[in-house]
Amino acid sequence: MDLTTMTNSIVILLASLLLIGVFATKFSSRFGLPALVFFIAAGMVLNRFIYFDNAFLAQLVGTFALIVILLGGGMQTKFQTIKPVIPTALSLATFGVIITTVVIGICAMYILDLSLAEALLFGAIVGSTDAAAVFSVLSGKNIKERISSTLEAESGSNDPMAVFLTVTLIEWIDRPDHAILPLIFNFIRDMGLGLVLGLLLGWIAVKTINNMNFNSAGLYPVMAIAFSILTYGVAALLHGSGLLAVYVMALVLGNSDLTHQQSILQFNEGFGWIMQITMFTLLGLLVFPSQLPTIMLPGLALSMLLMFVARPIGVFISTLFTKLPFKEKILLSWSGLRGAVPIVLATYPLMSGLPNGTLYFNVVFFVVLTSAVIQGATISPLAERLGLTDATKRPNYSLLELVALGKTKSEINHLFVLPEMSVVGKELQELDLPEEALVTAVIRGEQIVTPRGNTTIHAGDTLYVLGPKAHREKIKKIFI
Repeated sequence: MDLTTMTNSIVILLASLLLIGVFATKFSSRFGLPALVFFIAAGMVLNRFIYFDNAFLAQLVGTFALIVILLGGGMQTKFQTIKPVIPTALSLATFGVIITTVVIGICAMYILDLSLAEALLFGAIVGSTDAAAVFSVLSGKNIKERISSTLEAESGSNDPMAVFLTVTLIEWIDRPDHAILPLIFNFIRDMGLGLVLGLLLGWIAVKTINNMNFNSAGLYPVMAIAFSILTYGVAALLHGSGLLAVYVMALVLGNSDLTHQQSILQFNEGFGWIMQITMFTLLGLLVFPSQLPTIMLPGLALSMLLMFVARPIGVFISTLFTKLPFKEKILLSWSGLRGAVPIVLATYPLMSGLPNGTLYFNVVFFVVLTSAVIQGATISPLAERLGLTDATKRPNYSLLELVALGKTKSEINHLFVLPEMSVVGKELQELDLPEEALVTAVIRGEQIVTPRGNTTIHAGDTLYVLGPKAHREKIKKIFI
C-alpha cells in the first residue's frame, strides 16, 4: 500500500469513527449507558484489523481529552451549588480514595496473587471516580442537586490523589527503601500549587477573554482551551496537580461573567466529544481481546467488590461526620463510575516496565467496562427508587452574544425567572432597566411571547434582554 492510499484510508477511518461515535451517543442515551462503552467497543473491534500498542500515545491523548472534559464540566458547575458540598466532596476525593484503594488493593492481593505494593497499585488506579463518565451520565438526569454537585466536585478533584498514589506506589515498587515523608510533602505541594495556579490562571483567562476584541467569534473558545492546556502545563512543570488546576480554572471561568461563555461551552462540548471518541477508541485499541478471557473471572470479582464493598466502605467512612442521609450515601456509593482516568493511569505501569503492567491494564479495562455498563445504566432508576430525583432542574444564568462579536459592545442577556424573584408578577414597563436595554423576547413554555409594556412576567419565563455590556451587572441585579 503506497503512502497516498494509506493516508486516504486513515482519513476515511477517522471519519467513520466520528460518525459511529455520534450515532453511538443516541443509543447510549436510549439504553442509559455512558457513551464510552460504545467507543471502547469500536476500538476493540478495530483491534482485529489494526495493531496498536503505543501506551505513550494513548496516555498523551487521554491527558488532552481529560483537560477538555474538565474544562467543560468545571465551566458548567456553578460555585453556589457546590459550595455547601465542598467538605463532603473533598473528603470523598481524599480519604474516600485512600480507603477505597486499600480495601480493593487487599482484595486484589489475593485474587490476582500480587505483593502488597503491587496490589495497592491496582487499588490506586481504580480508586477514583472519573469526571468524563460522571459528567456524561449525570448530564440531563434529574438527580437532586446536592448529590449531583457532590459527585461532580468529587470526580473533578479526586484525580490528584489517584495520580499521587499511583506514582508513589510505582516508585515504592521500584525503590522499596523510598522515604514516605517526602512523598506526603509532594502531595501537599501538588494540591496547593494546583489550587493556586488554577485560581490565578482562571482570573487571567477571564480578564483576557473579556478584554479581547476579535473579529471572529470562533477564536474565543480556542483561547479558553489554550488557557486550560497552558494551566495544566504550567502546573505540571512546577510539580503541581495539572488536572486539579484545570478544574479550578474552569470553575473560575464558569462562575465569572464571560461575554462569550455560551460560544465557549458550545464549542467545547463538540470538541469534548471528539476527544472522548478518540481517547476511548485508542484505549480500546490498546486492549487485546484475546487476553480478556484469562482475566474475566478475577476482573469480574474485583469489579463486583469495588462496586459493592470498597466504594461503599470508602463513602460511608469518609462521610462519617457529615449530615448526609443514609439514602444519599447509598446513591453516592453506587455512582462511583470508573472511566478514562483509571485506564489512563493503567498505562503508567506499562510505561514504567513493571512485570505485571499488561495484567494491570487488562484488569482495569475490564473493571471500567463493567462499571460503565452496570452502574451507568442503573444510577437513574436507583435515584428514582430512593426518591432522590428532582423534577425542577433550574437553568443557569447565561449570556447569548450577538453575531458580530468583534464589532459591537452589546450583548443579549439570557435570564431565567425563578419563583422567588421579585420581578414575578410585574409588567415589563415596571422594570427599572437602563434606557439602552430592551427585552427582545419572552419564552414561556414552548411559546414565544412578543414583549410589550404590559406583558406580565411569570415564574419559569426566559427573558432575552439586549443591552450594553457595561450595564450587564445592573441588568442582572434587577432579576437575580
